[in-house]
Amino acid sequence: MSSTPLINVLDVSLTDLPRLLQRNNDQKPFYTDAMECMCGSGIFVSAGSALHNTGSVGMCLIVWAACGLLSLLGALSYAELGALINKSGGQFSYYQEAFADLHSFWGALPSFIYSFVTIMYIRPAMVSVIVLTFAEYSIRPFSLWMSVTPKTEYILTTVVSVLALCILTFINYTSMKCFVKIQNVFTVCKVTVCFVIIVGGLYQLYLGKTENLMTGFEGTNLSMNSLSMAFYSGLFAYDGWAASTMVSEEIKNPQINILLSILLAVPFVTVIYVMMNVSYLTVLSVPEMIAVPAVAIEFATRALGSFTFVIPLGVAIATFGCALSTQFETSRLCYAASREGQMLEVFSYVSVERLTPAPAVVLQGLFTLICLLCGNVETLIDFTSFLIWIFYGITMVALLVLRHTKKDVKRTFKVPIVIPIFVLIVSVVLFLTPIIQDPKPQFLIALALIVSAFVLYVPFVYQKKRLSVVDTFTGFIIRLMDVLPPEEDKPAKDTCEKQRY
Repeated sequence: MSSTPLINVLDVSLTDLPRLLQRNNDQKPFYTDAMECMCGSGIFVSAGSALHNTGSVGMCLIVWAACGLLSLLGALSYAELGALINKSGGQFSYYQEAFADLHSFWGALPSFIYSFVTIMYIRPAMVSVIVLTFAEYSIRPFSLWMSVTPKTEYILTTVVSVLALCILTFINYTSMKCFVKIQNVFTVCKVTVCFVIIVGGLYQLYLGKTENLMTGFEGTNLSMNSLSMAFYSGLFAYDGWAASTMVSEEIKNPQINILLSILLAVPFVTVIYVMMNVSYLTVLSVPEMIAVPAVAIEFATRALGSFTFVIPLGVAIATFGCALSTQFETSRLCYAASREGQMLEVFSYVSVERLTPAPAVVLQGLFTLICLLCGNVETLIDFTSFLIWIFYGITMVALLVLRHTKKDVKRTFKVPIVIPIFVLIVSVVLFLTPIIQDPKPQFLIALALIVSAFVLYVPFVYQKKRLSVVDTFTGFIIRLMDVLPPEEDKPAKDTCEKQRY
């Protein structure tokens, strides 16, 4: 992959924020956005949780394969939407297109709730999970070597995760050129670690280490609540399959390339994830895989010998890059929501000196810190997956609505109607099952956050009320961070001079 700078800081204007925020798509294969996001931290943190909730090796592998299939079906539905609606912003743009004109009050509500909950809660929770994974894989080898107590290890993990969050926020705040160069390295590390684990597992199979795999379906738990939790763990690892639709305006020939990116990336990642679980189980028993906090390190210790160091190093680098990418891409949604009047305008502003979406980056950093200090990995995964699949279900409704309202619009790709209906049914089941059978606090909090978004929507979006404190806050952010709104026709230097004086 090329490491050519994303932008030339001497020539770029503040006029084109979508281009300013793009991920150098012209300089890398079109399918890598989806694969980069899917090959993140999930497989390194949720393998034990998925096994715990399914209870058996056989059912665990079936759940991982089923999560891949469900992700593929959802992604194919997104491919139709991405080809039909050539706008960056992903689900936000789909909700706007499908619902905004249907009703003066209810029409804009889905897109607002999605953008508000995603920016304020979902993305920060996702980044906190990834950062905690980074910290665990960074600390774990030293903890084993020095025989650190669990309490001390917990404190060290928290400290390292906070420091990592500060660093990645600083990178996104100060330089997009640095971000792109770092991302190219991190993407290679992600795939390399996965293949090292798979090759190591295949070698263990060659040596005859199949006793754990031979337990098959022994101990299978088929309760709806446990299966839902297992799917949350697996689907969290796959989440990212909609990444290519977030940047539809930036992809050449999106009608074809979005579909190809999905058809290449999702099956490829599915095979990787299933094979990684098989590899883990060649040297770890079911109880051991459930109990260890960093399953890939335990696998490396037992299977890779002198190459053990490759796994914690590679996972730490890969997860840091994934957190960096996730935080960075939220700025797209901030911009899309702000230009529709559904978020504070200041969160679409760009730094004059650094040409980065500084207010949006700082906002993400602060909310991620709160999630980091308030929850553990498993709770955050349940919380995030629960919210994500609510919105995936609403997206399927949007597709069905657009089939009716835009039935005469020519589509270059069209999924069978049964696919979005099936994904919608699954999302409803994943939403209702934990609420009915085991209403954990994280699910009730998630519902409360959605209600809070509705409460804010009525006065500030529908009635368009504006508090004087908003103008004060905007002025404070402009002065503090030296940011400006993207103008339409003026180069950066002229715009800066006029607004400054």
